[in-house]
Amino acid sequence: MRTVRRVLGAVRWYARELTGEAGYDRYCERHRRHHPHAPVPTRHEYEVLRTLRREGRPESRCC
Repeated sequence: MRTVRRVLGAVRWYARELTGEAGYDRYCERHRRHHPHAPVPTRHEYEVLRTLRREGRPESRCC
């Protein structure tokens, strides 16, 4: 039973990393720590901010 739980936990971790859910959770924790009185952005607001940040600082890429 422990092995099944470990495998399911690993699959859950991988899925959260793949979908970006874990990144949003890390952002919320950091935001609460550094700005305790400010409201935490919604998931949509977070995605908009992340997209703007990426477009503002493009990294090298082939296309």
